[in-house]
Amino acid sequence: MLISHGAAMFIDRLSRLASIPALLLSTLFLMASALPSAAIGLLRDADIEHGLTKLAAPVLTAAGLNAKRVRVLVVNDPSFNAFVVDSQTIFVNYGLILKVTSPEMLQAVIGHEAAHIANGHLSRRMQNMRSASSISGLGVALAVLAAAAGAGDAAAGIAVGTQSSALRSFLAHTRAEEASADRSAAGYLTRAGVSPQGLVDLHQVFAGQDILSTANQDPYMRSHPLSRDRLRAAKSYVASYGDRSTPNAEADYWFARVRGKLSAFNRSPKWTKRRAHEESSTDIRLMREAVAFHRLNNLKKSLNALNGALAQRPNDAYFYELKGQILMENRRWNEALSAYRRAVDLAPSEPLILGSYGRALLAAGQPKRAIQAMEKARARDFRDARLLRDMSLAYAKTGQNGMAALVTAERYALRGRMEDAGRHAKRATSLLPRGSATWRRAQDVLIAAEQYQKRK
Repeated sequence: MLISHGAAMFIDRLSRLASIPALLLSTLFLMASALPSAAIGLLRDADIEHGLTKLAAPVLTAAGLNAKRVRVLVVNDPSFNAFVVDSQTIFVNYGLILKVTSPEMLQAVIGHEAAHIANGHLSRRMQNMRSASSISGLGVALAVLAAAAGAGDAAAGIAVGTQSSALRSFLAHTRAEEASADRSAAGYLTRAGVSPQGLVDLHQVFAGQDILSTANQDPYMRSHPLSRDRLRAAKSYVASYGDRSTPNAEADYWFARVRGKLSAFNRSPKWTKRRAHEESSTDIRLMREAVAFHRLNNLKKSLNALNGALAQRPNDAYFYELKGQILMENRRWNEALSAYRRAVDLAPSEPLILGSYGRALLAAGQPKRAIQAMEKARARDFRDARLLRDMSLAYAKTGQNGMAALVTAERYALRGRMEDAGRHAKRATSLLPRGSATWRRAQDVLIAAEQYQKRK
């Protein structure tokens, strides 16, 4: 976990997660990894996630992780934070991406979180949580969950009235792990050919925040070392090992594109129009302008800008997907379907594009074909709650009410709404063939919902 900001809501979601049984095999395997992310809220975009994959791949490989399996997803939160809760996903707040100023800083964040996975910190923290819980009860257990989310401040507050020594013992472990993750990240960056100066720059940002917010905190009640100590260690690494990196135009491009699209959708269109000309890549500038004009309800100018970007990169699946989105949101169903079809041709294995294509097919009155595309998308990515909503509509339109109820139950489970999930799962079990694979999926959700109710 990178820093200790804004985890109060996260604590509740993690505590809910801890009450869900581990017996689920198919659909509810996602409860162990996707429930916290879904509860927090993710910003899912194929283009942005592709760019983050490009930036992360060399760092993950240097960490000894499979760059095709560990994903970087964007959390819908403006604060400066990143974290991991499972071994296959790194979560980065969109606020962090917009605030860092170089690809090396973002890759340093990814390297730090990758170190928590590679160094086995996640399993140890859960064991430490269980130990602390046995000593001091629920108060410390919740504090430990907060600390595991990177929320040292929240942890200290929750633990009031519990045995402080137990909490201090746990936080000592996490501080050591954070320092270890920084050291590992520096090594990963060097092996990946990325400048470790990014880690120094990152901690300089943290040090500036410390002056404003943590001057009076007890450093031994924090889940992270003091930022000035982390900054000193990063500077020492660079001084000892040097900077053997070389300029990387591809990393610069994808960093600019990720930030450009995020800012175009999260900042005002007027701001985007004023700042888009600063982009060194013409296609990114035009993409940002296309989004700004779309948000200003000027379809003609939006499409003109996006077609200009496509002229620069005619085989870019993600620009075609954006074109499909803009057309869909302007109710131009057939044109949107054409754009999405081209995007699928260019990126046939990209689940978010497949899901968007299925959505377009559904809007165009082709629910059977929509289901085919959506099932392919879901087989590759189970975290997309919007996809599950669209699938339930498509199944309902084709008269498959049992499947519609099942997918709805799974969508609610993904979002952590177990009472709603149980209600729809019960309906699904009454409609699906008893003993079938889909019936067993509904049973999994139903059992999880019932166990949740008993433990709540």
